[in-house]
This record gives sequence, C-alpha cells and structure tokens, in this order.
Amino acid sequence: VQLQASGGGLVQSGGSLRLSCAASGSIVRLNVMGWLRQVPGKQRELVASITSSGRTNYGDSVKGRFTISRDNAKNTVYLQMNNLKPADTAVYYCNADYVAGAEEVFQSQVGKGTLVTVSS
Repeated sequence: VQLQASGGGLVQSGGSLRLSCAASGSIVRLNVMGWLRQVPGKQRELVASITSSGRTNYGDSVKGRFTISRDNAKNTVYLQMNNLKPADTAVYYCNADYVAGAEEVFQSQVGKGTLVTVSS
C-alpha cells in the first residue's frame, strides 16, 4: 500500500492550501486517515484525522482553520488549510490505518511528507 501526498508549497500568512493524499494498493478496508506534521527539532504532532464514517478530530492549534475530509470511493483524504500562520510551517505527513492483502492484515503507515511553508 502506498500513500501519495501532494499540495504542499509556499504561501503567505493568511493564505490557504489544500493537501491531498491518495492510498493505493491491495487495500481491503481503509479505516482512519489523517495528517501529522513535524518541525525540525520537535515531535511529530497530530493535525487532523477522520474515520471511514466521517468522524473528525483536530489538533488544538488548527481547530477552526483546517478542515479534513475524505472521498472513500477514491481512497483519498484532504486537508483544507485556511488562515495559515508561520507557525504552521512544517512537513506534513499523511497517515492511514487499514486492512490489506489476501491475509487481511491490519497495518498502520505514515507516508512521505510534503513541505508547507508559510511566510510572514
């Protein structure tokens, strides 16, 4: 199973970006999907997560500014980031919990990151 993230880039403070992450491969069932972020020298932190039924959870620092959503038919999760701040600058990682393969093994994976830079 692969997680392919896209949509990062450079944006001015107050601007918006939309991240996407598509899961592909021998997926039997895709459970929780979400986004983490990490600033060099700091621990990776939860940005947002969403269950297959649409239940969402957000980190305190992004509540009211970021919105997570998913398209189950496309195995894709999105992160709409509005009113971005320089403190949001980080590498953003897509993550997913899923059941995959002929043996239907439960797995958890963090994909490669995409850099978001917010200038002041």
